[in-house]
Amino acid sequence: MAGACPVAPVKDKSMTDEQLLDLARVAAAKAYAPYSNFHVGCAVESVDGEVVTGANMENACYRLGICAEQSALTAAQHKFGLDKVARVAVAGGMDATVCTPCGGCRQAILEAAQLSGRDVEILCGSGDGSTVERHTIGELIPFGFGHANLVQRA
Repeated sequence: MAGACPVAPVKDKSMTDEQLLDLARVAAAKAYAPYSNFHVGCAVESVDGEVVTGANMENACYRLGICAEQSALTAAQHKFGLDKVARVAVAGGMDATVCTPCGGCRQAILEAAQLSGRDVEILCGSGDGSTVERHTIGELIPFGFGHANLVQRA
C-alpha cells in the first residue's frame, strides 16, 4: 500500500471512532477465550456506513482458533464485500494496553485494502477504553504482499 492508496472516505459516516470501538468492545465480551482469557472484538465499517462485528474464538486444538478480525472480515464479505471495507476497529484485553491486529490479520486486512484500492484505517483500542491508536494498513504492514501482487494486469 505504501502511501499509494487514499484512506477510504465513508459516505454516511454516522458512527464516530468511539462508537465503532465500543462495538468492538461489545463484540469482545462475546469472545470464546477459555484458554488465554484474552477477549478481542472487531468491528468493520463499510464505505456505506454498514457495520459488522466479530470476536475471537479459541479451540483446544490451538491452531483451529479464529481471530476477531478474521471473524468480522468474513461477516463483512457476506454483508457488503471486502472491497467496501473502509475502517476496522479492534479492541481487546482488560487494561490500558492497546490491542492491534496480529500479523495474519494484518495480511487479511491488506487483502481487503488491495481489493478496494484504499489504505484502510484501523482503530486500535484498549479493553478498558482509555487508549486509542489510529493507523492505516499501509503503516502496519509496509511492503505487504497480497491480491494486487498476484493478479495479472492487462
